[in-house]
Amino acid sequence: MPECLVFRVPTAGPADMAGLSDLIASGAVRADEIVAIFGKTEGNGCVNDFTRQLAVMALETLLAGHLGCTPAEVGARVALVMSGGTEGGLSPHLLVLARRDGPATGSTALAVGTAHTRSFRPEEIGRMAQVEATAAAVRRAMAQAGLGDPADVHFVQVKCPLLTSDRIAEAAARGHAVVTHDTYASMGFSRGASALGIGLALGEIAAEDLSDAAIGRRRDLFSGRASASAGIELMHNEIIVLGNARGWSGPHAIAHRVMRDGIDFFAIQAALAELGFPSTGQLSPEAGARVTALLAKAEPSHDGRIRGARHIMNDDSDINATRHARALVGGVAAAAIGRTDLYVSGGAEHQGPDGGGPVAIIARVRD
Repeated sequence: MPECLVFRVPTAGPADMAGLSDLIASGAVRADEIVAIFGKTEGNGCVNDFTRQLAVMALETLLAGHLGCTPAEVGARVALVMSGGTEGGLSPHLLVLARRDGPATGSTALAVGTAHTRSFRPEEIGRMAQVEATAAAVRRAMAQAGLGDPADVHFVQVKCPLLTSDRIAEAAARGHAVVTHDTYASMGFSRGASALGIGLALGEIAAEDLSDAAIGRRRDLFSGRASASAGIELMHNEIIVLGNARGWSGPHAIAHRVMRDGIDFFAIQAALAELGFPSTGQLSPEAGARVTALLAKAEPSHDGRIRGARHIMNDDSDINATRHARALVGGVAAAAIGRTDLYVSGGAEHQGPDGGGPVAIIARVRD
């Protein structure tokens, strides 16, 4: 019977692998059991945030030494999702997910499945080709995790590509137009297409509602369990599906809710309550220690309002709006959990309602 292991590892910088190295050396997890790693790195989270690529390179190098393979082969077997930006009080860290054989319990526990899409051509990014390939990969990851019912899926993380000047020029040289020539805007189109693919796979969005024209524009179309993060370090989508499945063992479970805006404290509390935590106030240090991960999306509302009051996230020419949003949601989440090592990702196109986003919590619910 499979068991999903989850470890939270602090980092002193994007290339700091000391904590992960110590974790492996301790025997708590073997390198060949690791199937996915989430990471928060302290870059700007924008097109030129190479802290994500640096962290991936460091992870691939470390794991290659343990696995006796090349770094490229590590990337093919382990889903590495680095999210740049730890604004406000967010703390850089790694979230390590592993799979091993465990005892048969007959209960339901946290399950994980991973998959990759093919590499995309630049002109496919932010378009239906990416939506459809993502949906197919999500279904493969669900099957791998034994999550036959989409209702048992609580969070789907995708790492997706973006456009650069070179990639745009390469497409043009072949006679193809890309979705946008704004490289920053390409991140949103890629995240949006990926999120719609997740929604399609989970039955949240109807296929007939999807088209190239809907991506990034139809804000009424969204998934309540999608999280997509764009980066310069890849040209395909990496998918991690998390849910609760019968046939898995281990102490962890996952629950999710959808934050209706960036200060929806009660959505976080509702997810905590589903996992057996007190539903009022900040968690005690003892209760907070049982929370292994909080995963959330952050996005400023397009109308410039939060519950009727004006915000300036979209108008600040010095700091990108997604950076403001990460800091805001990170503060709200930290107030609920009592910790700051939380995975809060900016840019929530088609990931929850406008100005809001999904939040999922992984916690130990049994010894």
